[in-house]
Amino acid sequence: MDLGRIFLELGAVILALAFVGRAAGRIGITPIPLYLIAGLALGTLFHLGSEAEEFVHVGAEIGAVLLLFALGLEYTSDELRSNLKTNAPIGVMDLALNFTPGVLAGFMLGFPPLAAILLGGVTYLTSSGIASKVLSDLGRLGNRETPIVLAVCVLEDIAMAVYLPVIAALLVGGTLLAIGVSLGVALLAFGAAFASALRFGPALSRVIDVTSSEALLLSVFGLVLVVAGLADVLNVSAAIGAFLVGIALSGEVAHRARLLIEPLRDLFAAIFFVFFGLQLDLTTVPGVLLPAILLALLTTATKMIVGWFGAARLGVRTRGRLRAGATLVPRGEFSILIAGLGVTAGLAPQLGPLAAVYVLLTALIGPILARFDEQLAPLVQRFERPKAAVKENVGRGRSENKGAD
Repeated sequence: MDLGRIFLELGAVILALAFVGRAAGRIGITPIPLYLIAGLALGTLFHLGSEAEEFVHVGAEIGAVLLLFALGLEYTSDELRSNLKTNAPIGVMDLALNFTPGVLAGFMLGFPPLAAILLGGVTYLTSSGIASKVLSDLGRLGNRETPIVLAVCVLEDIAMAVYLPVIAALLVGGTLLAIGVSLGVALLAFGAAFASALRFGPALSRVIDVTSSEALLLSVFGLVLVVAGLADVLNVSAAIGAFLVGIALSGEVAHRARLLIEPLRDLFAAIFFVFFGLQLDLTTVPGVLLPAILLALLTTATKMIVGWFGAARLGVRTRGRLRAGATLVPRGEFSILIAGLGVTAGLAPQLGPLAAVYVLLTALIGPILARFDEQLAPLVQRFERPKAAVKENVGRGRSENKGAD
């Protein structure tokens, strides 16, 4: 092991991220799109050694886990129950509008049925990691529209708890009995973990509460990794496991854990986003660029619709509706994971690069739209005013006719 080379390569990557983060701060946007472009540039300019690349890979996985854990800390178990009940119709709309385009695009590109279903999963899922980072970077965690963004992400993550085991079992194949057993174990594990997080969260918070900040950080970080690892072993997403730990913690412990985990989350989250860019092979881009652009534009519109109607249900006005939709646009960690399943199985050679370019495009479009909601709102309001005037005139005409009668 050439330790000096590993340190030089990792140091160069982290310094590049520091430069990108400062540039994003000066521009006034979230650094996520620039992290992705930095990863693409780094992967093009030079090749990391195997040890450094493995560290970046593991760091990216930890980043995804910590992002979801931090997102879970924003929820209490009561809020989760309430949001799941209240926002189920929006979840159904989200599934219909965003899963379908991917499946149809897969069939149009000549993918086999299972690969088309995988592409549907790629287009369906908002990146909870990017969404949470956008909300945090732009100071919108307390906004009125944020609960619907989080609710949609949670509903999608729960849907993935069913989707991923089903897809994994179908990819492996075997007898119907073997597939059934695999699915049963995965779904039972998720159900037990979800129920435990809701019921025993306060007890866990009391057990893990210690005065020492150092001990609390080690306890929380270790617990998150253990639960994420167990979830992955049982074919339930590691990120979902981390999310459930975040939900389980409550009160003062959750507040202290959030403050302590933030520096680690930001470090590994930056590595997570740059890892996306590193995985993209530029030679594969031209063949998938047009389908990726069309799919990104279409599903940007469908996510905006979901966010718009979801926020409208909460009584949020135009800017908040736009912010909700824009925050839901980026795809990320789960989309890459789903595409990776198809690539490993050799289902469709285009699936991997198509998903990578698509994720990069939506990860750029979403945060930019979220940042410039103030400029977009007047355009939408101009469109809304004529419609409102038409409705008012129609209502007045009906009243006059009724009076005449």
